[in-house]
Amino acid sequence: MKHAIHDFSAKLRQPSVVATLETYVDWRREVETARAEGTDPPPMPPISPVSINLDLTVACNFRCTHCIDWDVLNTKHRLLDDDLRASIVLMRERGLKSVILIGGGEPTLYPGFTSFVTFLKELGLQVAIVTNGSRGDRLAGIVEHLDEGDWIRLSLDSGSNELFTAMHRPTSTKITLDGICEWIPKLKALNPKPKLGFSYIVVWSGATREDNELHENIHEIVMAAELAKRSEFDYISFKPILERQADGAEVMDPSKAAAEEQAVVATIRAEVDRAKELASDTFSVYESTNLRMLEDGSWKTSNAQPKMCHMQAMRQVVTPLGVYNCPAHRGVDKARIGEKNAYAGEERAAKTGTAVAEILEEFDASHNCREVTCLYHDVNWWIEGMIKDSKEPVEPGPENEDYFL
Repeated sequence: MKHAIHDFSAKLRQPSVVATLETYVDWRREVETARAEGTDPPPMPPISPVSINLDLTVACNFRCTHCIDWDVLNTKHRLLDDDLRASIVLMRERGLKSVILIGGGEPTLYPGFTSFVTFLKELGLQVAIVTNGSRGDRLAGIVEHLDEGDWIRLSLDSGSNELFTAMHRPTSTKITLDGICEWIPKLKALNPKPKLGFSYIVVWSGATREDNELHENIHEIVMAAELAKRSEFDYISFKPILERQADGAEVMDPSKAAAEEQAVVATIRAEVDRAKELASDTFSVYESTNLRMLEDGSWKTSNAQPKMCHMQAMRQVVTPLGVYNCPAHRGVDKARIGEKNAYAGEERAAKTGTAVAEILEEFDASHNCREVTCLYHDVNWWIEGMIKDSKEPVEPGPENEDYFL
C-alpha cells in the first residue's frame, strides 16, 4: 500500500495546488493538438515547480563512504544568496509550495542558513531539512520558525557510534552518533511542531560506490530503531542504498549483494519487522516505497516509464551546479535544465520555461530511467492518461497541506 507521503497524485490534486497541474495538462493537450495539426506548439505557461529540492551548498564536514555526491563535495561551486532569494520569490509567485534543503553538501554549513530558513518561512513555504545532524546548534537556531507539516530528517544510518564513524567519517572526532541524538529532546523542547526523523539507508554486503565496497548495516537496524525511540525522534525511516550508474542515474541494485539476493532481502525483512515492534503512539517506523518493492519483489515493475516524465515540470532540483529535472539525475548533464540562477528574474525564468519544454520532449524517461525504481512512476502515467484523454477534467481532491514532492 502506498504511503501518503508518496501519493503524489493526491498532493497535486489539492485545491491549493491543482491550478498548476491543470495549467500544465491543458498546455500539454494544446501541444499535442498543435503537433497533430502541424502548427507551432504554444510556449510553456509561466508556472513554477510545486516543490524543489535545494542544495544550499557543496560544503560538507563528513566523508560518507556511501555518498552519492562524492565528486562535487567541497568544490568551488556555490550559490549567490541574492540570486537564490530572487529565484525563490519568483517561483513562489508562480506556484512553489515547498522547499527541501538537501544534498550536495550539508545544508547547515551554508553561511546564511538561519536567515535563509527564516526567509522561506516568511514566504509561507513548507520547509524540510535533510541534515547529517552535526550542527545541532544551527538546527536549534531555526526550529522555532518551523510549523506543523515541516520536518527535519537526520541521515544517520547506524545504531552504534563505531559503525556511524566508519560509514560517515566526520572530520571531527567530537562528532558522534550519541552526541547528535542528544540534540533531539532539546529541539523538541524548543518547538514540538515539526517532525524529527532518523533516516537509515540499508546497505547490504556487496553494495559499492565507484567499485569501493560499503559497510553493511543490516545488523544494526533494530539497534538504530531503539536509539531513535529512546532519543525522542518522531520516526525512523528505512530505505535501500542507491548506486550511481555510468550514465549518472541513481538506481537500486540488490543483485550486487554478495550473498544470495533472496537471503539478503529476507534478512532485511526480518530486521525491519523487529524494528516495527517498537512503534507506538509517539514513535513510527516507516519503510520507503523502494524498500517495500525490494522486499516483495516488485521493484522492477516501476522501471517502465512513459516516454515523457511530466514530473520534470512539477518538481525540480536547484543546486550550485545548475537546475536539474530530478533527484535521481541531479548533476547529470542530460538532465540539466539551466544555470543555478535559472529562476532569478522574469527574463531568466522565461528562458527556463523554454528549456523545460525542450527537456520534456528530449529527455526520454522510458530509456534514461529504465533502471530507476521511480517514486513518480504512477503519477507520471496518471498525468499522461489525462493528457491523452482531452475530455477528462482535472478534479480537485481534499486539502492535506502536504506539498513535498
